[in-house]
Amino acid sequence: MRWMMALLLSAGVAQADSLVATRTIRAQTILASADMTFVAAEIPGAATDLAEAEGLEARVTLYAGRPIRPDDLGPPAIIDRNQLVSLAYTSGLIVIVTEGRALARGGVGDQIHVMNLASRTTVTGRIGADGVVQVGPNP
Repeated sequence: MRWMMALLLSAGVAQADSLVATRTIRAQTILASADMTFVAAEIPGAATDLAEAEGLEARVTLYAGRPIRPDDLGPPAIIDRNQLVSLAYTSGLIVIVTEGRALARGGVGDQIHVMNLASRTTVTGRIGADGVVQVGPNP
């Protein structure tokens, strides 16, 4: 019985599957399950869950056969560069809303730079689910 247990334990360490691109995927493309596949190798830093990557946007070009890393993906962009956006500053019950121009592209939760059109100053804010950029302390 002991030899059987030793045999099972020494069978080797199971390798995790790593996610790789099935084709070259351009940046700003939303990933579908057909765009990715698993390889039976543990590639350091590579994503290991298809469900977590599906529906995300490629932030960089992903090349066929190369690993897909979580940092290469992000939520789909809802704000494009040069798009007019609402800027909101909230402090307690006071909310100040003005118009700005996005200086970068981003998705929900991303921090981007926005130029306030009234003052021409550049501020940093976090994109909300409604597309409003929240600025101020702890955006």
